[in-house]
This record gives sequence, C-alpha cells and structure tokens, in this order.
Amino acid sequence: MNDKNYKFYDKILLVIKVKVLTLKQPWATLVAEGIKKYEFRSWKINYRGKVLIHAGVGIDKEEMKKFKNLNLEFPSRRILAEVEIEDCLELDDNLNKKIISENNIAYGSKYRTGYAWKLKNVKKINVDKEINGKLGLWNIDLKDLD
Repeated sequence: MNDKNYKFYDKILLVIKVKVLTLKQPWATLVAEGIKKYEFRSWKINYRGKVLIHAGVGIDKEEMKKFKNLNLEFPSRRILAEVEIEDCLELDDNLNKKIISENNIAYGSKYRTGYAWKLKNVKKINVDKEINGKLGLWNIDLKDLD
C-alpha cells in the first residue's frame, strides 16, 4: 500500500439518513398538530418507522378555508414534525366508516379508496431551513437540516 495515496482521519464521518414525506398544506400542519392521524395514499408501503413531515410549496386552497378558524400557521418548504408510520391499511368499507365516525375535521365524510397510513407519536419540530420537497417517501441527510 502506498501511503501517499491514502489519508487517514482521526474522525469518522457518520451519515444519517432519515425518511421524509412531503405534504401539501393544510395537511402537513394538521399532521404536525396531531389532528390528522392518517395519511391517505393510492399506494401501499411496507415501511414502518420514523418519518419527517415536510410542508411542500403546494397548497390545497379549498381545504385551507375549512381550517382558518384553528389559528394555525401553515408554513411551506419546512420540516414540521417527526411521526411514526404504524401501519398501512387498505381502505375498505369498515375502515372508511371508522374514520368518518371519528368526526375529525381533517377527514370529513369523504369515502376514500387506496391506503391509509396510520401515524402515531407525533413530535413537532422546528427546522428553520427551507427545503425543497420530493414525491413519495424520500431521504434526507440529517446534516442538511442544520
């Protein structure tokens, strides 16, 4: 081994990647506030564990009107919370009825198809850095949040 071609470091670089889910507003804030406990998607996931909730630049303006009386902030391009995906449930009649019966302002009485990602252990966090979102579950290096 030629020592001129190698550098030795006294520190180990540790890269920690975390999964992120970008949501439109008002949904990102409603998850961060613990109001919305299911995320509805057309696709199934096998992943269970921690995910950061990212508020993207998209806004569902019609839905925002329903939540203006809650006096919440709806930032964009920010990480708002850490949650755990507990389960991914196929939306059938029984689950739809259960979700609608919760009488949660975030769900209304809409019948949904696809999958409900059940969220738990919501922890609000404040990352002041603007971050561009991506589609689907994506990864971010924790050092990029500083």
